[in-house]
Amino acid sequence: MSSTVTTSSFHSSLCFSIQKSPLPSSSCSDHQQISLLSTTKPKSILQNNPLYQPTHKNISLQFKEKILCLEILGVDSGKALSQNPNLHNAPLRAIDSIITFLQSKGLYQKDFARIFGMCPAILTSDIKTELNPVFNFLTFDLRVPEHNLRKVINKCPRLLVCSVKDQLKPTLFYLQRLGFRDLHHLAYQDPILLVSSVENTLIPKLHYLASLGFSTNEAVQMTLRCPGLFTFSIKNNFIPKFDYFSQQMKGTLDELKEFPQYFAFSLDKRIKPRHIQLVENQVSMPLSLMLKTTDEEFNQLITKERKKLSI
Repeated sequence: MSSTVTTSSFHSSLCFSIQKSPLPSSSCSDHQQISLLSTTKPKSILQNNPLYQPTHKNISLQFKEKILCLEILGVDSGKALSQNPNLHNAPLRAIDSIITFLQSKGLYQKDFARIFGMCPAILTSDIKTELNPVFNFLTFDLRVPEHNLRKVINKCPRLLVCSVKDQLKPTLFYLQRLGFRDLHHLAYQDPILLVSSVENTLIPKLHYLASLGFSTNEAVQMTLRCPGLFTFSIKNNFIPKFDYFSQQMKGTLDELKEFPQYFAFSLDKRIKPRHIQLVENQVSMPLSLMLKTTDEEFNQLITKERKKLSI
C-alpha cells in the first residue's frame, strides 16, 4: 500500500484497502493504517467520532473501517447507521460492490455523499433484485439513455430504494392515465412523482383540489400544468395559500385554474407582499404577472397601471 492516497486513486476500493491488506504483526499497525486513509480527510473527523475513543476499544477494527469508509465518501456515519441498522452487519465487500455497481452506471464518487446521505438504505440493497431493476426501469420504461442515468439518480436518489414492481411501474401507469405523456419530463424534471404514493399522496391532492370546487378533470389539468401540486403539503401549503387567496385577495377558481402555479410561490415572501403592494397602489393584474415577474418588472407594471388611472 502506498504511503499516500491520491485523488486519482480514490474509487470504491479505497474504502476497503485496509480489509484487503493482511494484518499480521509485521505489517503496519492499526493506527498507521487508519492514518494512511486519514490523509484524504482531516483527522478531526475520526478523532471526534466516539467509536475511536479509548472507551470504545471493543469496537472491531472492521467496524471502524466501515465508519471511515462512510466518512471518506462524505456520508454522516452516525446518521446512516441510525437510519439503516442493517449497515451494522453489512460486510465491507458488499458495500464496495454497491459502489462499484453504481459507478458502472455512470455515477461519480462525488455523487455518493448526497445519494447515500439521503438514502443510506442503498448501501445494503441487493444489486440483482433491487438496484438493477431500477436502472432497467429507467432505461426501458422511461427511455433514459445510459449517459443520462446519473442525471436522473442525482435528481431523485429515492428512485434507488423504490420497488419497481410495487412502486415505480404502478405510479408511472397511474400518471400516464392522468395524462402525463412526456416521459422525458417525468424522468428529468419530476421523478419525485414516481416515488410518491398514489394512495397516500397523489390521489389526496386531487381530492383536495376537487373539494375547493374544481371538477375532477379541472383538478387533473391543473396538475398537468403544474406537477409540483402533487408535492405540496395540504396543511402547510394549500390551505393557508387558498385561504389568503379567497379571503384577502377575493380571487376566483378560474384564476387558479388558469394559473395553478400560484401554489408554488411563497405566501409570506411573495404572495402577500405583492398583493399588499397592489392594494396600496389601487391596481390589479393577473396572478401570473403578479407573481412571475421580477421586482423591477413588477414595479414597472404598477407604475404603468397607475399612469393609466391618472389619465
